[in-house]
Amino acid sequence: MNEFVLASSRRFVLARATTASKDRIETGGLGAAAVVPALPRQRSNRVLFLGVALAGLGALVGWFAFTSVNKQVPVVVAVRDVPLGTVLTSNDLGTSLVSADAKVATVPGRQLKALVGTVAATDLRKGALLVPSQVTTALRPATGQALVAVALKSTQLPARGLRSGDRVLVVPTPGQGGQGDAAAGDKPALAAPVTATVDRTSAVGTQGTVVVDLIVDSTASVSVSQQASTGRIALILQPRTS
Repeated sequence: MNEFVLASSRRFVLARATTASKDRIETGGLGAAAVVPALPRQRSNRVLFLGVALAGLGALVGWFAFTSVNKQVPVVVAVRDVPLGTVLTSNDLGTSLVSADAKVATVPGRQLKALVGTVAATDLRKGALLVPSQVTTALRPATGQALVAVALKSTQLPARGLRSGDRVLVVPTPGQGGQGDAAAGDKPALAAPVTATVDRTSAVGTQGTVVVDLIVDSTASVSVSQQASTGRIALILQPRTS
């Protein structure tokens, strides 16, 4: 009996020693469970606030970039084809929202009413954005000017063609065989070249001729018209002044 009690006591002591040793290993020998310190609550709140602020800033920058690129503004457009020289009415123009670059010349939509009564300085095409240089306040020809229609063959025109606003020099040309009008006993109607401005040109006709409307000084209009009727006339393209 005593031996049984003694053996039981030894097993109990050995079990306690083993448990204590295990506890020391797990707790680093401190005899108590190690406690992991928690992060300060104030620091956690600051990190959270900073993250939210950065996310909001990124969204704001993205929205600003998107709206800047896709910003649409009202501009004036032609709502139907309008020939050069037409006095513009509210039926000729309208507005449209476009994403136009600042470098592109357009007419703001707020100026639509102010354009009524002005004159088309060139042919306007339906749906085209209006450019400031395409309208003018003066009818052509102006006082002291005259419009002369000149029918020319393709060989009498520059290869690149003529556009409204081009400056040209109207000159008489020799007759057939290189003989001048004087040799044929007839003086040329144009005693000297005349400066003119191209108002507009027609499409090529069935006989291969193009009609060019020229704005000339009224004092030279008769001479230019008479010279044009002989067919001995040519246009020399000059540099534009603007």
